[in-house]
Amino acid sequence: MEDPRPALEAERARNERLLLDVERSMRDVSDARQDANSDDEHDPEGATLAWERGSLGAVRDGAQLRVRQVDAALARLDDGTYGRCTVGGEPIPEARLAAVPWAATCVAHA
Repeated sequence: MEDPRPALEAERARNERLLLDVERSMRDVSDARQDANSDDEHDPEGATLAWERGSLGAVRDGAQLRVRQVDAALARLDDGTYGRCTVGGEPIPEARLAAVPWAATCVAHA
């Protein structure tokens, strides 16, 4: 198996950049919200701003989760348990790790 560290570090960096972009976008939405009518129910822009806020929050949460998953995979790599299912201890198939280098479980326990 190829060293997964470069792929994990690239995924972490990608999600860190995504978090920065999302935070910037959330500030923009917040700024737009301050300039808009505060009555979401009657303001045509209110619903759009609320939807954008919710969507950006979901993207932010996903990126934060991925950073935690990658950090956990890097820790498993450092302690020698990378590639073993964290539930049952069996090896995680190489094809799964190639597709999802931060995978913590085998397919059966996913």
